[in-house]
Amino acid sequence: MSLSRSSRQALLLGRQTSRRSQLSSQKRGVANLTPPHQANAISRLQTAVDPSSEEFRENEKAMGEVMKRIQELTRKYQKGGSEKARQKHLDRKKMLPRDRVTALIDPGTTFMELSPMAGHELYPEAEVPAGGIITGVGVVEGVTCVIVANDSTVKGGTYYPITVKKHLRAQAVARENKLPCIYLVDSGGANLPHQADVFPDQNHFGRIFYNQARMSSEGIPQIAVVMGPCTA
Repeated sequence: MSLSRSSRQALLLGRQTSRRSQLSSQKRGVANLTPPHQANAISRLQTAVDPSSEEFRENEKAMGEVMKRIQELTRKYQKGGSEKARQKHLDRKKMLPRDRVTALIDPGTTFMELSPMAGHELYPEAEVPAGGIITGVGVVEGVTCVIVANDSTVKGGTYYPITVKKHLRAQAVARENKLPCIYLVDSGGANLPHQADVFPDQNHFGRIFYNQARMSSEGIPQIAVVMGPCTA
């Protein structure tokens, strides 16, 4: 007996649905994914570490203290500049830099920040939280992008040498992975006391614009949103 095309499609769909139902009811174990003779070899990682040993407990305590310190510093640096600088920013009816990033990315998605500890204890004369710039990867309108946001609450968003290095690193990530770049610009340009270490070399300030031109020529979108001073 011959079946019509629509009948054959309906029969095939029914079989596929039944098969998926059977598979979903099965509990997946290692043997479902690997040959049985390999399951025991890869299902468990062997270790000589003794969690009950004194050495382990000392290492665990030391690592816990280090992680606690890193978390404290991260929370501190995420605030950006001083309270006075942040309030001045808000008085100008401007969103704080991290709020801009949060508003930009798609609701329900996360921002994977890069180099959050940049600038830590690097300059004796001043704190430069997160290097004065926020960089990371986020999803905008369903597209994974690299986001670079100047933090004008940190020295007016000016570029220290570490700021340039962090900006260039974000662009390298974007170029290697062919991710569009979105720049939230609010910067006073180079930090003048450090301009000798910001401008002159191959991988200094001008490299940012070189990278933009190169990525644009390769079809990687470069989008700048000017949100304040835009000094180059």
